[in-house]
Amino acid sequence: MRSLVLIVLLIPVIHADHLTLRDELTTDQRIAAAQKAVAAAPGDPAALDDLASAYLQKMRETTDFSYLDRADKLVAKSLAAAPDNLETHILVNSIELNRHHFAKVVENTRALVATHPGEPRLWGMMADSLMEIGDYDAAEPALAKMLGLRPGISSYNRVSWFRFLTGDAPGAIEAMRRAVHASGVVPENLAWCLVDLGNLYFKTSQLDEAQSNYQQALQVFPSYHPAFAGLGRVAAARHQTADAIGYYRRAQSIVPMPEYAAELRELYLLQGKTAEAKQEEALLDVIDHLAKANFENTDRNLAIVYADEGRHLDRALELATNELAFRRDVYTYDALAWVEFRAGHCAEAKEAIVKAQAWHTPDPLFARHAAQIATCQ
Repeated sequence: MRSLVLIVLLIPVIHADHLTLRDELTTDQRIAAAQKAVAAAPGDPAALDDLASAYLQKMRETTDFSYLDRADKLVAKSLAAAPDNLETHILVNSIELNRHHFAKVVENTRALVATHPGEPRLWGMMADSLMEIGDYDAAEPALAKMLGLRPGISSYNRVSWFRFLTGDAPGAIEAMRRAVHASGVVPENLAWCLVDLGNLYFKTSQLDEAQSNYQQALQVFPSYHPAFAGLGRVAAARHQTADAIGYYRRAQSIVPMPEYAAELRELYLLQGKTAEAKQEEALLDVIDHLAKANFENTDRNLAIVYADEGRHLDRALELATNELAFRRDVYTYDALAWVEFRAGHCAEAKEAIVKAQAWHTPDPLFARHAAQIATCQ
């Protein structure tokens, strides 16, 4: 069973680690309160920013990117009213991060830290973007700066990801455990950290610990689809195929991610249910068709799925190559290597997998891909 891992689908909204009363509200309650405030004062930058922030949180919870567009419109109004407002510029960067405009965020944050060197969120955004473009050497001091200014959920979870990417799995787990304990009362934030910790345990073959963290995430945020997917991965690794299907179907019913359809396809094939497997293939093609209609031509996860299935390899190569144009991290190089291999391009696959493994990232997916690519003649 292939274990395709969800890779950073959404860039986290950066919250202050000291919580206010509004953080005790549900996201829908925050949105309703902020909408009233904007209606009462349509040109107030603080009200506009608060509603934009709530929309970004809702996007994280639902993977509904229409909230990103709504936030963008609000932030544009806020920036027009107060061009020098730091909070608004931080929201601008959050939006650009979620649109994967990483080089632009690096440029923006470098300009902002020149005048606001003590703002930890800027250093975190810079580190996020630098890691996404594969500049891990530059990301490390940015992370150290953020951690020194404000140790907490926003810094610990970034340190965890950096440590994993650069070969330190135990250090990554320890940092994410710190993030869990510092996560405060925002349910989705805590669930995000618990799932990420579960993913680290899963990648290091600690299935009981992974399962426990996924279950805790669902206790905190019952509709959190990545937690159901995590339980599906654990069940599949234990060859509990029926249970795995149930968990993935639950995750898919909340958000129909390509990864869930891909896993369900393989699980159905294990059960000999070819008709159901074909339905999942059709769903993947619908997802890609909708992406094309929206001029979205970058998706390394879907590229890996198509490569695994041996279908639409030209499209898979297009998706992976286009992503590499602006996202040059180890996961994008791994995706490109795998697609090139499946397309029979041995030299290109070997060149890309070397770059994917350059930082000794302990992801078992890399090792499996590298082992097969090594046999390519």
